[in-house]
Amino acid sequence: MSTLKAVRGTRDLLPPETGLWNFVEETARRVFARYNFWEIRTPIFEETQLFTRGVGEETDIVSKEMYTWEDRARAQSEKSQSLTLRPENTAGVVRAYIEHKLGETGLLQKLYYIGPQFRRERPQKGRYRQFYQIGAEVIGPPSAGSESPLRDAEVLEMLATLLDELGIHGWKLVLNSVGSSSDRPRYVAALREALQDKALQMCVDCQRRAETNPLRVLDCKVPEDQPIIESLPKIADYLDEDSRAHFAAVCAALDACGVKYEVNPRLVRGLDYYTRTTFEFTHGGLGAQNALLGGGRYDGLSEVIGGPKAPGIGFAMGEDRLVLTLQAQAAQHGKLADAYVAPVGEAQNAAALDLARELRRAGLQVELGDGSFRVKKSFEIGNKLARKIVLLGEDEVKSGILTVKDFAKGEQVKVARAELVTVLRQG
Repeated sequence: MSTLKAVRGTRDLLPPETGLWNFVEETARRVFARYNFWEIRTPIFEETQLFTRGVGEETDIVSKEMYTWEDRARAQSEKSQSLTLRPENTAGVVRAYIEHKLGETGLLQKLYYIGPQFRRERPQKGRYRQFYQIGAEVIGPPSAGSESPLRDAEVLEMLATLLDELGIHGWKLVLNSVGSSSDRPRYVAALREALQDKALQMCVDCQRRAETNPLRVLDCKVPEDQPIIESLPKIADYLDEDSRAHFAAVCAALDACGVKYEVNPRLVRGLDYYTRTTFEFTHGGLGAQNALLGGGRYDGLSEVIGGPKAPGIGFAMGEDRLVLTLQAQAAQHGKLADAYVAPVGEAQNAAALDLARELRRAGLQVELGDGSFRVKKSFEIGNKLARKIVLLGEDEVKSGILTVKDFAKGEQVKVARAELVTVLRQG
């Protein structure tokens, strides 16, 4: 009988790596709370038409990558329906905004989510068929200021803060404006005309996109197609005055708060619902697929899926890639416990448990050994699991003076029990 394994494109997350995932998620929750974002949890699958209408039928996500099935009726009174595992979460959040009439509060809704998404694509480093995203959306009626460029700048400043607090160094913010719904037809017409004589020289996907959705040609990553893409018209030349003013205000606000950025006129992102501001944060440590996160404004999405006018802006960050970046920077968050408490002899097991309980209540991360281990084995295990080891033998129990070794520094010292928490908290 063959051994069962995780399905291709999925994986198990195991300790100690899960400690790093927890660090990322806890940091995100803490930063989002400071900006008054609240968590939303939407279903893991939705009606397929939510994505075909909202994300766009000619996007790669909808045309190639969704996990879709027909959910058969269970009773005569029911109808079968097409369902899809969510490939992204913005459409689901906007659907929830509409369904629960959140716009009737008259206030901006600042919502974040953390969870798995699903796309049938070729697995590679940092890209899986079940992957995890952390994202947020700011959405509301125009009267609440949802169209303001200040909202865009605030989201971007929050993301810069989050990446800094995660300890991710060397990120780059890339910006563009893809214009309003009235700008887009003029630009698409110019693209279609420019591609008439060039599409046949491009990849098969671009040949199809040139007919069905020329804007998606700009998403192409095929190296041989890049010179042609560079020669195509730029969307900045087709923006109306309102769109130009909006983008200029976003940039001015970022300048005012010191967030550095670059403008890339080819950045359009891969979803049809984006309008005006689009952005990516990239990092050199990820190779060719260098985007840590991305997003943009989607002023018409609510109306596309049957809701009221509710401009919004949001983003999604690939948690898998964030973790890879932190690992590449040799981050140690979540990897090692603060202390490994090692009883010397089984007679000290109860005392060791009491000490571990005391340290844990003080907020320290503690791993507990066993008195049946030889001292050498305790040191070997402790060195794998913790920054420091605390030896607890009969003499230590009686005197209250404990032996502590710092594995990184190679130093071993005697510490009074009353000072132990302070010593273990030190680097």
